[in-house]
Amino acid sequence: MKHSNISVFIPHKGCPNCCSFCNQRTISGTVNPPSAAEITELLENACLKLRHPENTEIAFFGGSFTAIDREYMLSLLEAAQPFMLKYKLAGIRISTRPDCIDGDVLTILKKYGVSSIELGAQSMRDDVLKANDRGHTAEDVRKASVLIKEYGFSLGLQMMTGLYLSEPADDIFTAEEIIALKPETVRIYPVVILGGTKLADLYQSGVYRTYSLDEMTELCAMLLEKFEAADIKVIRLGLHASEGVEGDAVGGYYHPAFKELCLGAIFRRQMENLLTEQGSFTVYVSPRCLSMASGQKKCNIDYFKEKGIDIKIKADPRLCGRELRIEKFTQN
Repeated sequence: MKHSNISVFIPHKGCPNCCSFCNQRTISGTVNPPSAAEITELLENACLKLRHPENTEIAFFGGSFTAIDREYMLSLLEAAQPFMLKYKLAGIRISTRPDCIDGDVLTILKKYGVSSIELGAQSMRDDVLKANDRGHTAEDVRKASVLIKEYGFSLGLQMMTGLYLSEPADDIFTAEEIIALKPETVRIYPVVILGGTKLADLYQSGVYRTYSLDEMTELCAMLLEKFEAADIKVIRLGLHASEGVEGDAVGGYYHPAFKELCLGAIFRRQMENLLTEQGSFTVYVSPRCLSMASGQKKCNIDYFKEKGIDIKIKADPRLCGRELRIEKFTQN
């Protein structure tokens, strides 16, 4: 059964510094941090609409939850806990910085029913972290991840691809380091350059040069396969579709259906390994994968057409996942 979140955004609250890419007003779509009373009202409305509360977490996103004022943090947890008990929710999910985790704070989170902790690792290269003003090291990520798992929380890690001074090889290294930490979940965020940030200044001055969306798509498709092979669930690939993000982006890799682009690239690569000669072919995939196999705006079909390969993509209910079957069309 599909997992869901009741999302509560805590905009740029508690962060000790401002990262090169950060404009929390745009990302969270809000400015003022919610009060405990506002969260109570939000949760009351949301919980009444739940169909499967047992698979739902209250999720505090948008800021460094364990770095905010301790009294305010406790007020948020105290507002959320009654709904955990009343509706038998799966737990509370928080996101925070790796340098804001220790035994004391984990004991508090455990007491209030926090079940999942996501860390913004972003990169596992210290030079990249420093260049993007993260204020922590890769070792901080390792230590916090180990501690979180020791305390029995579900661990999630977030990485950003294409940051300032980060090449594809650095992003692959980060993914491999994250895999070694064995998180339950991962989020991959290709960097979006937002106006009013340090990255925007570097980009507009020509100091920070990005590569193409196609190259980023191919990279993230590879990372997705790496995480899946390690049995780590990728729960987000690309920023949420948002008019605010799209309007404020001055560069980078924002696309409202970025994951679909990556899945299309994976299918294209699979087909390319099997379509080794020109001609006409039928490619059979799971009914759920028809649009992914075709690629966005049928780009995969066009791609092969340019190579002298005519493909038709059809559904085969016997196939599952990203399995495919290819038949050559022969005229009698």
